[in-house]
Amino acid sequence: MDTTNGSLNRKLRMALVGGGAGSFIGRVHATAAVLDNRAALVAGALSSNPERAKASAPAYDICESRAYTSYQEMLDAENALPEDQRIDFVSVATPNHTHFEIAKAAVEAGFNVICDKPLTFDFAQAEALVSAVEASDVVFAVSHNYTGYPLVRQAREMILSGELGEIQAIRSNYIQGWLRTRLEEEDQKQAAWRTDPSKSGAAGAFGDIATHAYNLGRYMTGLLPAEISCNLKIFAEGRQLDDYGHAVVRYANGALGTVTSSQISHGRENDLFIEIDGTKGALQWRQEEPNVMIVRKNGSPHQMYTRDPNAPFMNESGAGACRLPSGHPEAFFEAFANVYRSAYDAMIARAAGDSFETKDTVYPNVYDGAEGMYFIEQCVASSADNGVWLPLNYSGARS
Repeated sequence: MDTTNGSLNRKLRMALVGGGAGSFIGRVHATAAVLDNRAALVAGALSSNPERAKASAPAYDICESRAYTSYQEMLDAENALPEDQRIDFVSVATPNHTHFEIAKAAVEAGFNVICDKPLTFDFAQAEALVSAVEASDVVFAVSHNYTGYPLVRQAREMILSGELGEIQAIRSNYIQGWLRTRLEEEDQKQAAWRTDPSKSGAAGAFGDIATHAYNLGRYMTGLLPAEISCNLKIFAEGRQLDDYGHAVVRYANGALGTVTSSQISHGRENDLFIEIDGTKGALQWRQEEPNVMIVRKNGSPHQMYTRDPNAPFMNESGAGACRLPSGHPEAFFEAFANVYRSAYDAMIARAAGDSFETKDTVYPNVYDGAEGMYFIEQCVASSADNGVWLPLNYSGARS
């Protein structure tokens, strides 16, 4: 594979924060970032525990001198290196309550950032981070990775070009079952911080996975939200944060949307499922079968779109997100890598001194991340007031 990288003629240099022993998403970030051979992981602060941070570095082939014991040490040391050696971007793959301080410090140090979702601990932090990004010239991406699937991008272009007509309804669900019992009491790392309000934030399942479902509907349709009504529930007795919830969204064009999330449904794994109804047609897509999309029109046979970069029915956006011929499944890592790949294009433009789009981007950006935090805040507030309708028109939302 050609290792040139746009006008840089080199790989982008990556630093990872988080990803130490026991991490899931850190390893995903590291794998996705290098999938297209456009970046190399060269530095990291892999754990808040200094010993674990150092011990985890060999698993990522990070050399001893750039295996840092804190993100502050890493940013200072990298900035002290010659420009042709220092990192280009920082990937933040840590629990929610640490995102803001790490991402803001990286932005203020002049490094591009790819941050895991949700963007921050609360909406106030998200607004402060947006201000920091706007005051800089960095590229900032958020890993709402489901936007990277080829057929999601295919659907987005079909919808925005009017193939489905006016969009009138969105039904988006993310259903899991892994927290049916109090797994957090068994010292399970992923369960422990996700159910702890001091680390996860104001929401549990709605902050963890409903944000993906809501973001997917926004990304695919471009509809601007107006109001939301939400009911959250804790079904596992003694748990501190919601493990089930349902929200209704009123969109500015008159459409209605629903978002449902569960982490207590027996036998369900990572079932992110969306249906979109328009005046000319409807479609459905399921993350657990990501290489198939169904399009329906009354009076016509149902159409099954498969992920095929060489097929004439694929649009440029869908085909451009593919790496393999049809029939060879592409999935989670590849979709995650598509977020990185789109952000890399902007990073290269920045390095070359060229302008780049910051709001209406192919990749989810800091504004999308802030909108997700506003979604969480308003859902929690609505649920606390018996499902009262609250505004959802975030001023920084992409059109």
